[in-house]
Order: sequence, then C-alpha cells, then structure tokens
Amino acid sequence: MSMHVRSRKTLLTAAALAAGLSLAAVTPALAGTGASHAARPAAVSGAQGDPRNVTQRVADFYGAYIDSVWSDQDPAAAADAKALRAFYLTSAAQKKVAAYEAKEHADGILFAQNVPVKWKVVYTGSGAGHATSRVTLTWSDGTGAEVTSIDVQSDLRTLKISDLKPVG
Repeated sequence: MSMHVRSRKTLLTAAALAAGLSLAAVTPALAGTGASHAARPAAVSGAQGDPRNVTQRVADFYGAYIDSVWSDQDPAAAADAKALRAFYLTSAAQKKVAAYEAKEHADGILFAQNVPVKWKVVYTGSGAGHATSRVTLTWSDGTGAEVTSIDVQSDLRTLKISDLKPVG
C-alpha cells in the first residue's frame, strides 16, 4: 500500500472518529431539551459514601428524596418518596412530618411547596445518643439565590432521622 493511500485512510479514519465523538457529545444535550427539568452536566466525576456514617445517611436521604420529588412527571416518584420516608425516618418523625404537612400544606421534609435545585449536608454535633446535621437547600441558580436550612437529628443507634426543624 502506498504512503499516499495510507495517509488518506488515516485522515478519513480520524475524520470519522471526530464526527462520531462530536455526535456523542451533542446527543445527550439534545435528548434533554424536551424535559421539564433540564439535565445539567455533572460537576463531580465521582461520589462515595458510607452507610455507617449518620451524616452520610442524611445526605443520601435528602439526595434521593429531592430526586424523587423533582421527578414529578414519573408515576413512581410519589411512591419512591413515601418509601424513602418510611426507610430513613423513625415512625415518630414520620408522624411529625405528616402533621406539619396537614397544617401547612407544604412538604414536611423540605419545609416548602417547591423543590430545591441544590442541597448540602454537614455534621454539626452529637450528644445524648443523637447526631445533628445541617441541611442547606438552595432554591435557584445564580447570585442572590434563596437558601434555607434544616437541622436534622438522627438516632446514633438506628441511624434513622428522628427530628427535623427549620432553622431561623
């Protein structure tokens, strides 16, 4: 095979590869344009967790719960949110959340009627068999976004959420 033919094949292969990679990069963005909540590229390349860490469990709960209520077009979302509450909250906490919801007509986990776009959980202390985590919810993107916080108490023996209180 001559050098000229080999160079042309290499060039054509490179062009085809570049076109394929470009299409692969554009396709996910195009696929999400019709969704009610536009997908955003992940800023984090990985995640990890530890089911024995009480603050991690609060973060896991809020992440899964927010994903579930955010997906309001998915028929399974309401059942998922209910199952998450049953798994992560003590029965007393579930009753307190239900009472709040009946009185305030708002979500008793988020203490709001809408869904935040971001959340963060940090450990704030422990004592008397409980740990407290502060959940910070961000309600929009950009500067001046509204931020609220919730103190979440967890039982250190069961790792279940035993109380939730809005801060401020």
